[in-house]
This record gives sequence, structure tokens and C-alpha cells, in this order.
Amino acid sequence: MIYSYKELLEKYGTRYNIKKSINNKEIFKIENGIYSNKKIVDPIILYSKKYPSGVITMDSAFYFYDLTDVIPNKVYLATPSNYRTIKNEKIVQIFSDKNVLNAGKESIKVNECTVNIYNKERLLVELIRKRKQIPFDYYKEIITNYREIVDELDMQKIEEYLSLFKNDLNLSEALQREVF
Repeated sequence: MIYSYKELLEKYGTRYNIKKSINNKEIFKIENGIYSNKKIVDPIILYSKKYPSGVITMDSAFYFYDLTDVIPNKVYLATPSNYRTIKNEKIVQIFSDKNVLNAGKESIKVNECTVNIYNKERLLVELIRKRKQIPFDYYKEIITNYREIVDELDMQKIEEYLSLFKNDLNLSEALQREVF
């Protein structure tokens, strides 16, 4: 379980009790303001807790949904366009307009923690949008995995997400050509 400092204060009552728990290795300090009852924490869970207005996207989400076997070395996090810049070398921050940011966002439970992550349909749209920025082999691997689950995808959601972007006709054509 991951805790903020405020949550630990509610649980342990005083700063002294928190320090005592840390010294007894009941609780571990992971980063400033973030604590856990485990020494090693999944980065997706960690940064979802630390940046609750962010949404896990791209490489991190593709790996989470088993659309790739490439383990990302950074966490990809979509944040509002007016959000402060995150200065952490373990995070790739992607700024997004508020009306686009929450489209396809799902809150799921992972190891007792809530993680905001894009659904598979939104990720497919993101993949098509950014196809020229992604290494070809990696892109092909993910597209191939999407072809295998095409019957599980909600086409209405995909159309809705495509309509949020300016070049939705080009994206729709690319999507038809690549996946369907």
C-alpha cells in the first residue's frame, strides 16, 4: 500500500510515530511525501499516487495491458496543459488539453491503489496519432497485438476519441489501414 504523508499522519497520529515506523521498517520512504509498506513499489502505482491528476499513457499503458513485452524504463504520464513541469528523470510528461485529457481515462485498482490509465481504445488512438514518433518495430508489435484483440474494442469509443483531434479523418484512415 502507498501512503501520502497526510494519510500516514491520520494512521499513526504523530510525526514521532511515523519516524518510529520508518526506523522499525514497517513503513518505507519512497520519495518526498510518498511512503509504502513495501521497500520496492511499482512505478505506475507510485506516480499515480504522487500525481493524481495525471493519466498513465503510451509505453507504460501498453505494457500494463500486455500489448508489448518491452518494459518501459520511464513512466509516461499525461497531465493537464497548465500543469507544472514534472522534474523527474523517471517520468515522460505529456501535456494535454483538459477536454482531451479525461477522454478514455479509467480509474482501476492495482494492489489496493487507484491508478488512472487510458483504456485500450484511447491508447489505440494515441498510438495512431504518434506513429511517426515511435520506432517502427515497436509500433508494429503493438499494432499486431491490437489486431488480435480487435473484436474486444468498442468502435464507438474509438470514433469518439478520434473526433477530439483536428486531423480525425486522417487518423481514421490510418486506423482502418493499420488495424481493421
